[in-house]
Amino acid sequence: MSELIEVLTKDGSYSLRSVFFQENFHSLSGALEETKRKFTAPSDLQRFQGKSLNVLDICFGLGYNTASLLNELIKQKSLLNWYALEIDKKPLEYALRNKSFQKSWNPQVKKIFKSLYKNDCFEDQFFKCRIFWGDAREKINIIPAANKFDLIYLDGFSPQKCPQVWTIEFLSKVTQKLNPQGYLITYSSSAAVRNTLRNLGLKIFTIKPSDNGSTFWSQGTVAIAKFDKNKFIPNLSFEKLSLMEEEHLLTKAGIPYRDQNLNSSKDDIIKRRLEEQLLSNLIPTKKWREKWGMTKLAFKS
Repeated sequence: MSELIEVLTKDGSYSLRSVFFQENFHSLSGALEETKRKFTAPSDLQRFQGKSLNVLDICFGLGYNTASLLNELIKQKSLLNWYALEIDKKPLEYALRNKSFQKSWNPQVKKIFKSLYKNDCFEDQFFKCRIFWGDAREKINIIPAANKFDLIYLDGFSPQKCPQVWTIEFLSKVTQKLNPQGYLITYSSSAAVRNTLRNLGLKIFTIKPSDNGSTFWSQGTVAIAKFDKNKFIPNLSFEKLSLMEEEHLLTKAGIPYRDQNLNSSKDDIIKRRLEEQLLSNLIPTKKWREKWGMTKLAFKS
């Protein structure tokens, strides 16, 4: 789909940069660190020890999130029914060539990834996996309607770079595939995305920031379907939104991305949202930043 440039991150793990999207697949602080902090830890996989779970990985990319998931499930002997959506095979091809990436995981992960690359699927006594290549807005319809997921990972490029996977219409399709108490997990703390998920009926939590001196106030978002506090198991990785984050949702940054027929171009989606923001009487996001002393680097709206 696009030219990819190899990037070495600070924790020693490798990532890629997309020339087309002008964005890295992971934070420069560490691809492996980001995966564990923003996806694996909030998943609380111990809940499924010795049990089965269903997972959907949207924007599979190099496969870090799923590799980390598989690594943990292999240790705890859980059963997995897994689907993924990805438009470009090149990142997986790169991951299968990169020795550093392979050394990070159980050897079984490489076996599974090779099968996904060659056959689009893998199956053994523990894992049943299937990946669909192409536009996620179309391919999500191929997943059998009866399949509901305990975890959905959403790890596309940022909303302003790839709004197609962050619109009300697409996220509506995604959230309909969650089991009750199922988690949708994303690195994004975008007010537009959070508002959309909340308006779709999900309970929103913020993934706690790291304690390494980072200026970021959130590591992402966990959205829980049909939330029931009596069934909820507290997770040390995420918590309720702060007052600052709640106020973020009340600004123009909280205006959603729209793609009514799920076939709009990036430019059309961005233009449509910008027009809606210009006509809106909501608080300018700049005023929110000034109130809370935030910099533009600390969030993506």
